[in-house]
Amino acid sequence: MALVNGGTSRRAGRSTWLRGGPRRWMAILSVICVLVSGCVVGSASGALATTYPSYTDVQNARSSEAAKKAEIATLNQILATLQSSVDSTQAEAVQRGATAQAAQQNYDDAAAKALKLKGQADDAQARAHHARQEAGQLAARLARSGGSDLSSTLFFNSGDAKILLSELGLASMVKDQSAGVYQKATQSQNVARALTDQADVAKEALKNLAAEAEKAAQAAAAAAVAAAAALTEQRAHQIQLTTQLAILVTNTNQTESDYAAGVEAARQAAAAALAAQRAAAPPAGQVSSGGWARPAGGYISSPYGYRIDPYTGAYALHAGTDLAAGCGSPIYAAHSGTVVLAGPYGGYGNYIRIQNDGDSSFETAYGHIVDGGILVSVGQRVQVGQNIARVGSTGMSTGCHLHFEIHHNGGTQDPIPFMRSMGVELAN
Repeated sequence: MALVNGGTSRRAGRSTWLRGGPRRWMAILSVICVLVSGCVVGSASGALATTYPSYTDVQNARSSEAAKKAEIATLNQILATLQSSVDSTQAEAVQRGATAQAAQQNYDDAAAKALKLKGQADDAQARAHHARQEAGQLAARLARSGGSDLSSTLFFNSGDAKILLSELGLASMVKDQSAGVYQKATQSQNVARALTDQADVAKEALKNLAAEAEKAAQAAAAAAVAAAAALTEQRAHQIQLTTQLAILVTNTNQTESDYAAGVEAARQAAAAALAAQRAAAPPAGQVSSGGWARPAGGYISSPYGYRIDPYTGAYALHAGTDLAAGCGSPIYAAHSGTVVLAGPYGGYGNYIRIQNDGDSSFETAYGHIVDGGILVSVGQRVQVGQNIARVGSTGMSTGCHLHFEIHHNGGTQDPIPFMRSMGVELAN
């Protein structure tokens, strides 16, 4: 969108955030590290990490009823605290995501209106130019018809009187018509000037809206990282804690090695399943020579543009293209790049946005991902065609599909012609 000028600050802000400080990257690395290998770099509940009971503590507590009750209370409190951290960070991520989505929607709506005003101003300017040309042509005809001395001509050439008087009448008509065309040209010029002024005001307002959308997106990304870290912390310790609790409640003598063997088997199974998902190849022939891929299967169920929203019933901008892929089917990265947002995003439900490697002014976005179906995290680099998520119907959705967006300089544009220009056909 050539009209939009807010993209530079938006990209600069985002790249600054991604470069970030050590604490931001520690949070990101903790999520990636645990998901891939089960290690813990940092934690959303670091204070708790030093108070996790060992199996020796649990076994020692079995010898005393009072100690056992105290240890049970401690384990229940830690489990409750972990759950509370998950709930609170997830709620924060949902709230921040909704704010970011609303800010982006405000920007998209304003950008569409500004573009429409500019188009109207250009049309009015073209009409004014055409009217001025027409008026000039009429003026030339008037000069040719009434430029001679008609009184002298009538006196010396009385035989041509009828023709000359006819010319005089035509000249009067041309003069009247010329005045009307000049008036029309002036009106068109005034309309063009007014619409241009409105378009300039709208364009200037986009800068503030772009800054608000960028700030909200950064907050949403940070909240999503915190929520993922809290969930990772809970998953990393919940099995051990509940196993320790069961030892005390049932007064059994389960050892740490028994627990470790079970956890390792579960970890290996989860890692194998995740690796299989991420290794899923895109449909044959859908990676173009330009390095872009079709993000999902399915036909186009709703194109880009203004429509009656099937969920809300409101007339609003649909800022992407919907692909009616099946529930749980893979979603692929349409290009190589860096994940800048991965989490809840208002009406889009679970959502991913990826900044393009080759041109950072372009981003792609993927909405309505199934719960638990996001396979990447903020800050992660992905390759074109990589399986990044699974199709769902979260957020304001009436059925399983992928909502796919192209962002350029902060605004959105129609994915169908854009992807076609990149060698990928979305329409079937």
